[in-house]
Amino acid sequence: MVMLGTDMKVAETPQDGLKDFKKRDAYEEWLEAEGVKVYEEFYFPNMMKVELGPWERKGGKGAVIHIANRHMPNDCHVVEIAPAGKSQPEHHMYELTVYILSGRGATTIWQHDAKGNGNGKAKNTFEWQAGSLFSIPLNASYQNFNGSGTEPVRYMAVTNAPPMMRLYQDNDFIFGCDYAFTSRYQGDEDYFSGNGKLYTRRIWESNFIFNAPDMKLYGWKERGAGGINAMLEMASNNTKNHISEFPIGTYKKAHRHGPGAHLLLLSGTAGFSLVWTKEDRSDMIKCDWQVGSMVVVPSDNCTHQHFNSGTTRARYLAFRPGDMGAYSPRGGGGEFADRSQKEGGWQIEYTDEDREIHEIFEKELKQNGATCRMKAFIPWCTGEVGPTSERET
Repeated sequence: MVMLGTDMKVAETPQDGLKDFKKRDAYEEWLEAEGVKVYEEFYFPNMMKVELGPWERKGGKGAVIHIANRHMPNDCHVVEIAPAGKSQPEHHMYELTVYILSGRGATTIWQHDAKGNGNGKAKNTFEWQAGSLFSIPLNASYQNFNGSGTEPVRYMAVTNAPPMMRLYQDNDFIFGCDYAFTSRYQGDEDYFSGNGKLYTRRIWESNFIFNAPDMKLYGWKERGAGGINAMLEMASNNTKNHISEFPIGTYKKAHRHGPGAHLLLLSGTAGFSLVWTKEDRSDMIKCDWQVGSMVVVPSDNCTHQHFNSGTTRARYLAFRPGDMGAYSPRGGGGEFADRSQKEGGWQIEYTDEDREIHEIFEKELKQNGATCRMKAFIPWCTGEVGPTSERET
C-alpha cells in the first residue's frame, strides 16, 4: 500500500491490470438477442426492396434501421407479416408509430395486467390498408394481423426504443412493465376511428389516419414555394410526425436540426434530397427519390434540402423525435428550424443559398421534362414564376 499522510491509503494496481471501462448498451444487447437483421445506412431508395431476415415474433420477417450514433433518438423497424399471418402479442415502454407500406390488415389493442391479460376493457380492433398511419399507445398490448391470405403486409415503424432501453438498462422492464398509461389510452371505442381536431399552426390531432398520401394539408409559408403541411399529434406521444407537400418545379429551403427525422416519400414522380454537414458542402450527398424512398437525418448539424424535380406534386411523411415535453409545434429544433440563419436560426433563405444548388435542381428538371417554377424566389432562376403565396391550390 502507498501511504498518503497518516490516515489515507490508496491501493496499488499493476499497470497491466488496467482495463478500459465500457458501459453496457441495453439497446445493442436487445438487437443481438432479437437476432434481427440491422442496417446502419441513412438512405434507402425503396423501402419495399429492403431485404429482411427472420423475425418470427413480428409475424415473419423484419429488419431494424439503426444509425450508429449514440445520440440517435429513434430507430426504424421494417416488418413483413406473412399471408394470413399475425404477430405475437406484445407491449413495451417505448413509443411506436406505424406506416403501412403495402397490404391490408388489422390491429387489436387492449390494456393488460402483470400477466398480459386484459384489464376488463374490451379489446379494440381497427382495420388498415397501404397508406394508413397510426401509433400504438405507450405500453398498451397489441397484435397485428395480415388480412390477406395470399399477399404479405409490409410496414415500417419508427420508435424511440434506443434511448428508452439505454435509460432503464433493463429490457425485462421495457417489455414486462404492467403499468397501464390510462391517461393516454382507456380502451375508447372511437380511439382509432380517424376522427381528429385541427389546431392553429397546422396541428392535426388524431390517433389514426386512414390514407396519409391523401389527407388534407395546410399552408406553410415559412418553408417556402407554396408548400403545404400538417403537424401530427398522435396517441399523446412525445415523438412527432408531419406530412409536407410541395408543387411541381419547386423546392424547400435548406435547414438543419438534430438527428432522427425519417423522411418517407408518399407521392411524386421524381425528386431528391441534398444532405451535408460541412460549410463548403464538400461532403454533400444527393439522395434520389421515388415513392417509398426514405432519407434519415443521421447526425447533429446535418443540413438538408428537399426538391421536387418531377411532373407531379410531391408529398413526404416525416417521423421526428420529440421535444421531451417542451411545447414546440415543430419539434427537432423548434422555431429555429424555420428561422433564417441571419436571425440566429437554422434555415438558409433562397437568396442566401449557393447558386450551385439551383443549378443542380434545374438540371434535374430538364432531364425529367419539367420546368423550374422558382422565379418568384430565386433571382437567377431561368424558369418561370410559379407559386408566390404560402399555398398553391
